[in-house]
Amino acid sequence: MKFFVDTADVKEISELAATGLLDGVTTNPTLIAKSGRDFIEVITEIAGIVKGLPVSAEVVSTDFEGMVREGEKLAKIADNIAIKVPLTMDGLKACKYFTNKGIMVNVTLCFSAAQAILAAKAGATFVSPFVGRLDDIGQSGMQLISDICTIYNQYDNFTTEVLVASVRSPGHVVDAALMGAHVATLPPSVLKQLVSHPLTDKGLATFLEDWKKTGQKLA
Repeated sequence: MKFFVDTADVKEISELAATGLLDGVTTNPTLIAKSGRDFIEVITEIAGIVKGLPVSAEVVSTDFEGMVREGEKLAKIADNIAIKVPLTMDGLKACKYFTNKGIMVNVTLCFSAAQAILAAKAGATFVSPFVGRLDDIGQSGMQLISDICTIYNQYDNFTTEVLVASVRSPGHVVDAALMGAHVATLPPSVLKQLVSHPLTDKGLATFLEDWKKTGQKLA
């Protein structure tokens, strides 16, 4: 499973990229707004930090022509930009347009398996089902991931990767991995939670205490 980080905080991205565990970055207008910086400037800096890894940059127009104009501008920033479009009819049309030009596309705001089928048919590089937001309204986000993975696996011509979004906990990540999802995009806080376990901390403390008793040094 690939891990993307869902943030526009370049400091966080740099720190996580240095671990070697990062496979890409996703952003959206809300995250850019939180950064308080110029949109193009932020995306350009992120693309440079994670050279060669996908960076999702979202259009804000809702019509096909507007998405194309904005997407073409974003695509010029770097070769690793994935144009992020909404799962609407105009968004799917824009997806097909960019895919035909060899540009990566992330179709976002997916909330049903039917929508995911359309994204795959439109040639999306990634489709982003939002599991947390479905859980919030009493539906099962992880069931949606299971359904999409099952459907995609039936068709060799479907090359779209399932990018699990709106992830709220490490449990979401593990469940998605068990279902065969290709990617999870995580807030930095959740990505860091993956490494934590109380028995790891307890075991390390015991080992260090026992080593201290030997009076030895390695360096």
